[in-house]
Amino acid sequence: MSFAHRHLLGIEQLSPADITAILDLAETYVDLNRQSAKHSDVLSGLTQINMFFENSTRTQASFELAGKRLGADVMNMSMQASSIKKGETLIDTAMTLNAMHPDLLVVRHPHSGAVDLLAQKVNCAVLNAGDGRHEHPTQALLDALTIRRAKGRLHRLNIAICGDIAHSRVARSNLILLGKMENRIRLIGPPTLVPAQFAAFGAEVYDDMREGLKDVDVVMMLRLQKERMDGGFIPSEREYYHRYGLDREKLGLAKADAIVMHPGPMNRGVEIDGTLADDINRSVIQEQVEMGVAVRMAAMELLARNLRGAA
Repeated sequence: MSFAHRHLLGIEQLSPADITAILDLAETYVDLNRQSAKHSDVLSGLTQINMFFENSTRTQASFELAGKRLGADVMNMSMQASSIKKGETLIDTAMTLNAMHPDLLVVRHPHSGAVDLLAQKVNCAVLNAGDGRHEHPTQALLDALTIRRAKGRLHRLNIAICGDIAHSRVARSNLILLGKMENRIRLIGPPTLVPAQFAAFGAEVYDDMREGLKDVDVVMMLRLQKERMDGGFIPSEREYYHRYGLDREKLGLAKADAIVMHPGPMNRGVEIDGTLADDINRSVIQEQVEMGVAVRMAAMELLARNLRGAA
């Protein structure tokens, strides 16, 4: 299983074969994580540093658990109280970290391109845990694994991505990945939240959710990212839910076996009906969380193999 990349900075750099390699290896970790003994030693002797410049619960916990289950020495750096707050530049931080000789660096940053800049300044493997509105590659990969397991394939599906496309790095990474795997993608949301440039990805754009959901296999809802909004993107949450929130009536327009996804955290009653989110017959939201640990384990193992091969 070859993976000829030093870092995992985005989906854009990956080929369909790279994507399949990560997902295939992740499948073995799904099995491991369901056993009573969940430990492997493939990262034994390696050091993993998690640097989250933005708050995160799911992604940080998932990367930490993934590293520990693979036997790495894992350190979480509290960047909210770091020297960055005292005026240190990102490059200075990178040089300081480099002097500690980490092997794997997991970074989330509010500015697009910041993780790529860090990767240019360190000697270790860097994994992008989300940078601004740019990319969130492991989220797209875990979504892909969830879809593949639920549908039995990851190609030629009709997939709707709904909601706040404009501010979503998850949407961008999924658009790239699902496009590479030959799926038909629909973007659904108010015109204020679906910028025209997203049509360049080859997606169909709808501002009517009922029309956009007709006969789709997968419904992927997105969080309203109010922290990134600086204007009146929606009239009100109540109106947004009426037009673009997923409920059973709107889902009824999709295929009878369509699955419901959400990267979390969810705003229940705004983006999605709470009972639908918890419906184990339609929702795979909890499976997404489970797949996240397995995908991150797979990505770190593949990068570690390259580290050891270069040593």
